[in-house]
Amino acid sequence: MRQRRWIELLKDYDCIIQYHLGKANVVADALSRKSFGSLAAIKGCRRQLLGDLRSLQVHIRFLDSGALVANFRVQPDLVGRIKALQKNDLNLVQLMEDVKKGSKSDFVLSDDGVSRFKTKLCVPNDGDLRRELLEEAHCSRLVIHPRGTKMYKDLRQNYWWLGMKRDIAQFVAQCLVCQQVKAKHQRPAGFLQPLSIPEWKWEHITMDFVTGLPRTLGAIMQFGFWHSLQKALGTKLSFSTAFHPQTDGQSERVIQVLEDLLRACALDLKGNWDDYLPLVEFVYNNSFQASIGMTPFEALYGRRCRSPVCWDDVGEKKLLGPELVQLTVEKVSLIKERLKAAQSRQKSYADNRRRDLEFEVGDHVFLKVSPMKSIMRFGRKGKLGPRFVGPFEILERVGTLAYKVALPQLEPIQIFEDLTYEEVPVQIVDVMDKVLRHAVVKLVKVQWSNHSIREATWELEEEMREKHPQLFQDSGMSSLED
Repeated sequence: MRQRRWIELLKDYDCIIQYHLGKANVVADALSRKSFGSLAAIKGCRRQLLGDLRSLQVHIRFLDSGALVANFRVQPDLVGRIKALQKNDLNLVQLMEDVKKGSKSDFVLSDDGVSRFKTKLCVPNDGDLRRELLEEAHCSRLVIHPRGTKMYKDLRQNYWWLGMKRDIAQFVAQCLVCQQVKAKHQRPAGFLQPLSIPEWKWEHITMDFVTGLPRTLGAIMQFGFWHSLQKALGTKLSFSTAFHPQTDGQSERVIQVLEDLLRACALDLKGNWDDYLPLVEFVYNNSFQASIGMTPFEALYGRRCRSPVCWDDVGEKKLLGPELVQLTVEKVSLIKERLKAAQSRQKSYADNRRRDLEFEVGDHVFLKVSPMKSIMRFGRKGKLGPRFVGPFEILERVGTLAYKVALPQLEPIQIFEDLTYEEVPVQIVDVMDKVLRHAVVKLVKVQWSNHSIREATWELEEEMREKHPQLFQDSGMSSLED
């Protein structure tokens, strides 16, 4: 409407309107530039400024009868609290008695009557006071959850109490935010658990799908086909954890070798990669494997498969009857011994870089989550999402390093034909007035169904009142202007 009004005014004039870049107008006065601050913005920030002033915990005292800002002096209330609580700490009282006798040279009684260790304030043994100091040094906006060493270095400059470093380490270890977002720089937990060695050929079969290749079937078709096939064969299935290669490292290692062979075929031999799948299968089965001390083909059939390299072999050794059975039994026994030796060697190497960690039923643990593309967790996507979620209680121990935890119940979601679902608001968490240049927009922070309170989003109050009026009645707010 404003542009239309100006157009109606300017249509009676014969003029040329030409846009001039702001950065090109170097001689412009500062007052002619767009202002990002206004009286309305200052008025909207008044409530936040008052809240920040209260959080400083200061006393404002007039020195003169005037009302000038220059006559204000800010004096922290924390020193007064420490001074008052020092009189209730019997250890500090006894310590000051020793100072007066001259037996404690490191401790002094300052002119204002506060006990100090050298130049540092002696914090009395008061739980609320110490927790307040620890929270200010750890959870404040000016520090943002430092680690124990950094936090100790900051506090030790001004404060001292017995066991200060231990209390700081315990406080940081119990911080819920740090447990969820901080990266772990320790050795991986849990010793290596080798797979069980099968007793005979084809007793254990592992299977995994290599995704991301062109011309592959969809996940739904793959699952339906293989589920029906294994059901018809009567195979006992033992599923592994998705996106966790450590669950079946043997299959992952084989897939890595096969992918390298396919890359070499695509780079050197050219053509379509799927045309070389039979050759890749032959090459792998006819390659020497250090764990069993022979090729997979020899382990299965008792001899190596011929290739052009073996052009001088004119015949094959034929084994029949008991001799074939005896040779097969000897091969299987030899392979089992070699596999056991290889697993023992690999475990000794791997455990040197790991640490032992076990939990008991009833303990509470965090679950590590991997950042996935376009997936939002707690209102953040990708790298800014939490590294760990929880804590969750351990219900049962199902393996050496596997546990069953109590996860929250998921609400049933009605999925539409286009694989979408309706987001239903649950409650209003907070309200806010967003101050613009010439207007004030009222916003409400809404928590949605199937989402935690951390994933609440800001929505326009007018739209939410129109679409979901019951939300304001349930929250007990007839009007957000109050």
